[in-house]
Amino acid sequence: MAVHPTAIIHPSAQIAEGAEIGPYAIIEEQVIIGNGTSIGPHAVIGKWTELGEHNRIFHMASVGVAPQDLKYRGEECWTRIGNGNTIREFATVHRGTVTGICETVLGNNNLLMAYSHVAHDCRVGNGNVLANAATLAGHVTVEDNVILGGLVAIHQFVRIGSYAMLGGGTLAGSDVPPYMIASFGDRREAKLRGLNLIGLKRRGFSDEVIRSLKKAYKILFMSDLKLVDALAKLKAEIVGCAEVDTLVSFIEKSERGICRG
Repeated sequence: MAVHPTAIIHPSAQIAEGAEIGPYAIIEEQVIIGNGTSIGPHAVIGKWTELGEHNRIFHMASVGVAPQDLKYRGEECWTRIGNGNTIREFATVHRGTVTGICETVLGNNNLLMAYSHVAHDCRVGNGNVLANAATLAGHVTVEDNVILGGLVAIHQFVRIGSYAMLGGGTLAGSDVPPYMIASFGDRREAKLRGLNLIGLKRRGFSDEVIRSLKKAYKILFMSDLKLVDALAKLKAEIVGCAEVDTLVSFIEKSERGICRG
């Protein structure tokens, strides 16, 4: 364990032998830091934070501190971060609240660029990229392999489906289905622009799956059918495609509604 002498570490913190703590970093009480994780200069790791292995927390980042929720009264709530994440300078991740799920969760191999923000009670999956100043309000769910462009803002309780991509400056006030591209339309509110074809091909989706998703997109968003009728037609015409089933399930479970074209 390499700890700079100027770092301030609470006695209750559990730090693995292979971790590194940089100059003037602050590690608060009941923090767990796994092997190979590095904490940069002047970074703050708030209490009740669990960091897995091989994470890189850059200088001035703030992870696991109290949420910006006026109802929060200092209750024990956690920030749980998996393995292989990169949290760049001035990024912020806040712990959960008792009025939410009592924890903020970040999975594995995510990249949070400078000034990005993950608010209380968010669930962020694996392999996601939050570009500079991308912002998640409280209770947001981001699934896997999502790209959020710079200055994207996600409203509280919104879900972003796996393999979706949001263009820079987009405001998402409703759920964004998986496999889609969304960018700003009127008043910068998110509108669907089609499938994330380049992203799907780069991730190894087969031509057959992409054809099925294209057909699903046309039925859902380019026909004159009501959504409930479009879903029924989709389930009848495309059978045996797991990705289409995932898309259908995501839409059917949406509580805020989904963004459209």
